[in-house]
Amino acid sequence: MAAVSAQAQTVNPYQHPEVFQWTGYMEGVPEWVDPQETAEEREGRAPWQQRANEFLDRAGALLPGIGIAVGLAAFGRVAAEWVGLDLMGFEKSPVSPILVAIAIGLLIRNTIGVPAVYGAGLQLALKRVLRIGVALLGIRLSLGAVGSIGLLALPIVVACIATALLLVTAINRALGLPRRLGTLVAVGTAICGNTAIVATGPVIGADEDEISYAVGCVTVFGLVALVLYPFFSHAVLGDPTLAGFFLGTAIHDTAQVAGAGLLYLQQYGAPEALDTATVTKLVRNLFMVAVIPLMALLYHRGGDGAADAPRPSFLQMVPLFVFGFVAMALLRTLGDLGGAPFGGLLGAETWRGAIDTVSSVSAWCLTIAMASVGLGTNLNRLRSLGLKPSAVGLAAAIIVGAVSLTVIALLRPLIAQAG
Repeated sequence: MAAVSAQAQTVNPYQHPEVFQWTGYMEGVPEWVDPQETAEEREGRAPWQQRANEFLDRAGALLPGIGIAVGLAAFGRVAAEWVGLDLMGFEKSPVSPILVAIAIGLLIRNTIGVPAVYGAGLQLALKRVLRIGVALLGIRLSLGAVGSIGLLALPIVVACIATALLLVTAINRALGLPRRLGTLVAVGTAICGNTAIVATGPVIGADEDEISYAVGCVTVFGLVALVLYPFFSHAVLGDPTLAGFFLGTAIHDTAQVAGAGLLYLQQYGAPEALDTATVTKLVRNLFMVAVIPLMALLYHRGGDGAADAPRPSFLQMVPLFVFGFVAMALLRTLGDLGGAPFGGLLGAETWRGAIDTVSSVSAWCLTIAMASVGLGTNLNRLRSLGLKPSAVGLAAAIIVGAVSLTVIALLRPLIAQAG
């Protein structure tokens, strides 16, 4: 009897309330244990387990954003085919998947909004995935083709940069805005979008508000150009190579140029536009090496307090994806040399299949990045910038586009002869 009493006391639920966690389950079988880790588990992990755990933690932060960007890119492809083939009855859909992805992303962002949990993954898609996509585009061209396009693009790029730096700065001064803001908008519009703004801001002593205004102008007006300029250039110039030069010089950010080139390719089936736009934009990017130190020198001489400002590193002024693009072009050049790819190590069909696969992966990367652009663009930001900064951004976009068209028209016979 004493033994029974002792056993009953041992399982007394009032003394052991944890017993209640087993009540209410069918046939006494508990649900899965709580997935939350205990402090003892965390402290007991070996170094390799800690690193693996940190990897899972990072993956958990990135997956929502990456997932929605990939899903939106896939939906854009399916929706474009459905609208063009089933709804409109065309044999080949005239609707661009990248345009659908951007439009749906903008709709989501500016109606229901994008929760913060998606932020890290969308940033990864917009930066890393985009850069991978741009680098992989190099497989489409040989080094000779890259050099040829770059030489033809050089005078257009120089004219656009010089005009933007002079006229946009003058317009900014006429409107009574800070000199630094005008310089940032001019540099961002003429060279490399947000990358140029972020790299130039510290060396000229710009504050956070000025950098934010400039980024807002370049982002909004560049997005408008991304959507409109492929159609505009096709209608006005009528040649995909000329359109590529225009897209590569008149649109601001690298992501926007790549997206516009891909949109032109999907809309008109002309890969020359994407190839030319990408090389032209990379030539523009290289000018950061000269322009950013020049801006620092001018502001230092002007006594604007930029003498002690930190200088950007070489990799900030020349992004790694530029070298990746050249490396892929070199690989394409080596593969195409001689009668057989890589001296016969690969068959011709295998090499062609590899090129097509890399190009397809690049297109997917760019579409995912463009979906992230849509999801990350708040159109209300233009209204929050104010009338004068918006006027400077609009003037910069119009000026650079007009100069680009003018120089392309002047060089059209030379470009046709080179082609």
